[in-house]
Amino acid sequence: MMKKGKSNFTVSISYDKRLYKYDIRGSQAHVHMLSKVGIISEPDANEINKGLDLIREEIESDKFQWHADFEDVHMNIEKRLTEIIGDVAGQIHTARSRNDQVALDMRLFVKDSTVEILGYIYSLIDILINIAESKGKIAMPGYTHLQRGQPVLLSHHLLAYVEMLTRDAERFWQVLHASDVMPLGSGAIAGSPYPLDREFVAKQLGFHRVSRNSMDAVSDRDFLLDLLSASSISMMHLSRLSEELILWSSDEFDFIKMSDEYTTGSSMMPQKRNPDYAELTRGRTGRVYGNLIALLTTMKGLPLTYNRDLQEDKEAVFDTVDTLLGCLDACGGMMSNIAINKIAMRNAAEKGSLLATDYADYLVSKGLPFRKAHQVVSSISDKAISDNVDLKNFTLTELKKYCELFDNDVFLINVDSSIEARNVFGGTATNRVNDAISHNKSFIKEQLAQAEKLYGVELVARINEIQSSTGR
Repeated sequence: MMKKGKSNFTVSISYDKRLYKYDIRGSQAHVHMLSKVGIISEPDANEINKGLDLIREEIESDKFQWHADFEDVHMNIEKRLTEIIGDVAGQIHTARSRNDQVALDMRLFVKDSTVEILGYIYSLIDILINIAESKGKIAMPGYTHLQRGQPVLLSHHLLAYVEMLTRDAERFWQVLHASDVMPLGSGAIAGSPYPLDREFVAKQLGFHRVSRNSMDAVSDRDFLLDLLSASSISMMHLSRLSEELILWSSDEFDFIKMSDEYTTGSSMMPQKRNPDYAELTRGRTGRVYGNLIALLTTMKGLPLTYNRDLQEDKEAVFDTVDTLLGCLDACGGMMSNIAINKIAMRNAAEKGSLLATDYADYLVSKGLPFRKAHQVVSSISDKAISDNVDLKNFTLTELKKYCELFDNDVFLINVDSSIEARNVFGGTATNRVNDAISHNKSFIKEQLAQAEKLYGVELVARINEIQSSTGR
């Protein structure tokens, strides 16, 4: 039980204890290096590392006693180590400050979290691609300004989100790169007077680079801002997807039915199922944005180097990671379990004047300039709206009143011909969508192959493991 009042003002243990495994990993690598270069003896290093192993076991079995009096995760672990092995524990802090220690812990946390996020992103991409493949022929309206515009394939629509998520993955690879810098050895501000082997510590901890400026290393939180920025953009994409699921599941659209697992009933109206998972994803996006703005605001006025303000980075980062992972998982579950009403989608694509652009293009093919063709078909569409009829219901005689270039072949235009006519790179034609599916599969494989070269087989294997465990 933590004390109340002024004494708790600087205490961070309630949330930074989450960093325990990174703190222990960093300490063990540091002690190993101190022994290697002769700063402490090998027997002392072994004793310290055994004590740290015991502390890890105590924490993971919920036997460890956290004390607010020791403020943070670093001092709690060090104090417990002193209880276990005595004064030898004091050597653990040789050539180290809590400033470079916490910077290390946060970088290790971000690296692990980014790998997990990438696994969930690739899982959602797989789910969307699988739906696009299995439901590739379903036609639906494409929208601009939330107004029906032109017929598209559902698969083309879903692949737009694959493009967004692929960009998200690229941003998180950049986050991984930004966080892959080992700061330990920077000390409090100026470096260390001891003959440290920083490259040895970096290799032990899986870092590919070592920080080049001690003052920057202890005060840099750009890698956290990169994480929060990438997360905010990714949440924006998930929010857009959620908004469409909310619209599509309404009676007004009736394009999909969402699984009961991802909806809840109304407390008053028995007939209703509310898309709560989608709404919460949409709503939590604002909180992630807030975390980014909060840390940007914290950082903007800080002189070099470390300032206690930086203690405020952790809750924002932890909350963002947890929120993004939860929302990625929720979106994967929602998409895996939707029932698609292909008849309603098709009917919506055939209704009204969605083929108006095709009629204008038809007149262009007959020699009419597009601007003139646009005016002609706009007039026809206005008439269709005023008479509450579909464009396809106009007879040839009626069409010829607007332009003599109309002929019987205009009636060959339909939803399917409209879709297949968009046979341009990036278009909605079936073969272009199939090409896009193949490209996205290949691109992801290339991303992971490149990552394997840069970061090793184990990291990519972990991403694949997460992706497989979250796939539906």
